[in-house]
Amino acid sequence: MNDVRFAVLGTGGIGRRTLDVSREKDGLTPVAACDRNGVAVDHEGLDVPELLEATEGNIASGPEDGVNDDIATDGGAKADAGTATDGVKQHGEEAGIVASEQGRPTETPIDDIIAESDDIDAVLVALPNLEHDFIPRVAERFAEAEYEGVLVDVLKRSRVIGMLDDREDRLKESGITFVCGAGATPGFLTGAAALAAQSFVEVEEVEIWWGVGLKSGYEDNRGTVREDIAHLDGYDIETAREMSEAEIETLIEDHDGVLEFHDMEHADDVLLERAGICDAEDVHVGGVLDVRSDKKPTTTTVSVTGTTFDGETGTNTFELDDVTSMEANVNGPALGYLKAGVRNNRAGHYGVFGPADLMPGF
Repeated sequence: MNDVRFAVLGTGGIGRRTLDVSREKDGLTPVAACDRNGVAVDHEGLDVPELLEATEGNIASGPEDGVNDDIATDGGAKADAGTATDGVKQHGEEAGIVASEQGRPTETPIDDIIAESDDIDAVLVALPNLEHDFIPRVAERFAEAEYEGVLVDVLKRSRVIGMLDDREDRLKESGITFVCGAGATPGFLTGAAALAAQSFVEVEEVEIWWGVGLKSGYEDNRGTVREDIAHLDGYDIETAREMSEAEIETLIEDHDGVLEFHDMEHADDVLLERAGICDAEDVHVGGVLDVRSDKKPTTTTVSVTGTTFDGETGTNTFELDDVTSMEANVNGPALGYLKAGVRNNRAGHYGVFGPADLMPGF
């Protein structure tokens, strides 16, 4: 496989970690990155250490150009002309990518990446989806520009998959291979469930239980924490988006830094269903988030229960070692699925694919 040239939309937590992890992966060259105020492009390869240093603390960094007025930033708060820097650890027109020697200021960061996309094999959309149709609309913009290549996201919510499927014909026409839900869950653990299901002729239940420790706290993981709060009892995506930073910090304090989730709306369900493995209603996702400790509060497991060809009922369990971090389990798989997407794209396979679609068929 030839070297893969890729871009990253957003240099908050996920975007920065993806650039960092890519240095340890063979065959990957980051050539472009953007945040809300700047863009950096070098088709010979970005100077990743310099870019990471310049964007340190660049937690709220979602491009907000030209997609109506409701783009959520990587810090999670709804952005508008007056509050675009609300909740941003490092902010201002001279912060983020524009502080890099490789960066330049822009008011249209996504369009600037699209303008360079003829020489970009894949784009990782490292932005939160606090507006349900945000990432699907970003995909549509690439399709309208006749981009031929791969788009990858790490979105979580089930309903977004349908929005991408609604745009699949247009993506195919352009020559886009879109790999959706390619992080940890959905993503890594969805693929693990697809493998674990191979022992059975019928899958009865899939249970995903995750544990994440974030010693760096809410301050350095605003987008992730805000999205997860939307899954708590009494909250939804709208209320989470409108919460102030002080309200979120109070919520975290009230829970002693540990948030527990049950029956989350994670896209593992529809992604496993569309791969023919089980019904969406038979997939259950929950977990525990500790924003004050790097130690996982619980072990991450995937359990698949089903019936074998000879009539036996059993459960296959996949377990992640507690020493593997969120960064390792999100960004490593995201880059792996990006490579898989490029292989499929070069083979002429276009459209919308989930993690389970890229595993052995059921």
